[in-house]
Amino acid sequence: MLQNIMSKLKGDRWIWIIVIILSGWSLLAVYSSVGTLAYKEGKGTEMYLLKHFSIIAIGFILMYLSHKLDYRYYAGISKILMGITIPLLLFTLLFGSSVNQASRWLTIPGTGMTFQTSDLAKLSLIVFLARMLSRKQEEIKDVKKAFLPIMGSVCGVFVLIAWANMSTAVMLFGVSVLLLLIGRISFKQIAIVSAGVVLLGIIVVSVGPRRATYYSRVKSFFGVEKKDDATPVSFQDDKNYQANNAKIAIATGGLFGKGPGNSVQRNVLPHPYSDFIYAIIIEEYGTVGGVILLFLYLAFMYRCIRIVTMSPKAFGTFLAAGLGFSLTIQALANMAVAVGLGPVTGVPLPLVSMGGTSILFTSVALGIILSVSRNIEELKGKEQLDEKPKPKKVVIGSIPA
Repeated sequence: MLQNIMSKLKGDRWIWIIVIILSGWSLLAVYSSVGTLAYKEGKGTEMYLLKHFSIIAIGFILMYLSHKLDYRYYAGISKILMGITIPLLLFTLLFGSSVNQASRWLTIPGTGMTFQTSDLAKLSLIVFLARMLSRKQEEIKDVKKAFLPIMGSVCGVFVLIAWANMSTAVMLFGVSVLLLLIGRISFKQIAIVSAGVVLLGIIVVSVGPRRATYYSRVKSFFGVEKKDDATPVSFQDDKNYQANNAKIAIATGGLFGKGPGNSVQRNVLPHPYSDFIYAIIIEEYGTVGGVILLFLYLAFMYRCIRIVTMSPKAFGTFLAAGLGFSLTIQALANMAVAVGLGPVTGVPLPLVSMGGTSILFTSVALGIILSVSRNIEELKGKEQLDEKPKPKKVVIGSIPA
């Protein structure tokens, strides 16, 4: 049966296997982490498990449909997506649901469901950049025809996301810069604009609605807000409360962990099912489990790089590179926060953290990467058929008497 299913899944088989492993691991980790949330909401943990399973199932359907569509169609779709994304980001800032002084979500009318518009923006911008870079390769050094239109779209999306979600905006800008470098945009031009974007980001942080949160997180990470040891401080009031609990989870996990479902820090760590799920995984599965999870994301990036090097078309190359870098950098950022290598950001772990739109848009991105890979396989199959020697025609003449 498994062989039957795998035969219908085209594209890079290793990416499919990695996605299946991460999704299965996600079910175990989320089920183990939602106990406190279920208690607060007065609901059973099974309900959250069923909801998460449903989202993963829908994600697989979207991934399958996305990988069946020829990736070249996404060039045209990207224009429509960008036309929808910019107004949606602006609408979210003005009228979106505000949580912790950040307007990041839109409520879908009649359903009560919310989705984060930055998830759509990440996918739209990367696909749009891939289209622009592939079509402007002949005039890529022209500032007016290539550089300004491309950087204009990047900076526009950056500003609209950064106002409420700086961490996502910074990561998306970083991925965009990598894509521009691959697309042969002048390094000097990128450096000048990047300096301007950094200045713009500082201004947004300084005057934005979440400036106090940003300052507090950065100060806490660098130890500026540490109080004197003689001053009694409640652990709950500690600015490093989240980071400290994550470190406790990692430290107590040891080499092989406490076992699935045996986490202790899930009861005190904020958002153990999303932002800090990596810390819970290390606590339950140990350092070995944490390294295996890291290896899966690195293996995914390696497979994406193989697709990049094998793609015969520039658009496919930029698609696989941009989407692959985006998902991998997001995963590494989440892990870095959990182990104390970066300030708290609130970025989910792709395909593992509990979430709605994050998993769905990630699934579509994976489907697009697999579509590029599927196209490469089909071209290889045609080349092999063309190389096969054609059977000689046997002309049967008259038989002598």
